[in-house]
Amino acid sequence: MTHQPTASPAAAPGVAPDMPGPSVTERLLAGVPGLLMLAVGLLLLAGGIAVPIAAHGLVWLGVVLIVAAFLTFRGLTAVSPGEARVVQLLGRYRGTLRTPGLIWVNPFTTRRTVSTRIRNLETEAAKVNDADGNPIEIAAVVVWQVEDTAEAVFEVDDFRKFVAIQSETAVRHIANSFPYDARDEDRPSLRDSGEEITRLLSREISARVAAAGVRIVESRITRLSYAPEIAQVMLQRQQAGAVVAARRRIVEGAVGMVELALARLAEQNVVELDEERKAAMVSNLLVVLCGDRGAQPIVNSGSLYQ
Repeated sequence: MTHQPTASPAAAPGVAPDMPGPSVTERLLAGVPGLLMLAVGLLLLAGGIAVPIAAHGLVWLGVVLIVAAFLTFRGLTAVSPGEARVVQLLGRYRGTLRTPGLIWVNPFTTRRTVSTRIRNLETEAAKVNDADGNPIEIAAVVVWQVEDTAEAVFEVDDFRKFVAIQSETAVRHIANSFPYDARDEDRPSLRDSGEEITRLLSREISARVAAAGVRIVESRITRLSYAPEIAQVMLQRQQAGAVVAARRRIVEGAVGMVELALARLAEQNVVELDEERKAAMVSNLLVVLCGDRGAQPIVNSGSLYQ
């Protein structure tokens, strides 16, 4: 007897698949004050030029001093505000420079610049099916920032592309999980539950890009509409729903007015009506109050019962 494999349930909205833990995390690297090492390099360069001139037999010492000056200059690293430098030595991560200014590090290290500024990402308008199977078009803006430079550089190939792809995936997943508009008031929808959808979208994107050391500041849906092929049909459905809702309110108001009219007539003993006359009066009032057009008055010149 063979057993059919069961399909794994889809991830709930706002929940990302399990990502592997980071193999390396950011640690700060202080370095040596750059202005001090700049002065040292200038002294070494000056000595490397002056020594051969003063003593011809010490040309080798001048060469050594010039090479030392070159290595000193090579270790100088300028860090701009809103940027960080990821430092590697022989392939190993040594630390991250975050303090703005001129800093000196080991000249044999490689330094990669990573922007820590806040960035905007606007996803392309994607055509997906909502929870009811209706094709819709949706797009979002994601505000993000690199929080851990080591994870951004070493955990993924390209953290910018990673954020873009994961953001689009999260937008599609959220769109698949909710209907465009809910007929049931207790059911959240993309159009009517903006704050809840935004919160779930931010949570899911944050979970997806956490492995790249990225922090999501905010995310917002910027475009939400039915696909062109069904837009007209859905517009008619929305209009019909609005008409039904308006009619329901009119009927509720009319019934209340009829009840009030009957109660006031009974309280003030204006006229006594039997059940048949009450039914006729209710019918006439409902026709007048619920009709699309104004009622035409008819003067009754006979008795109440004619």
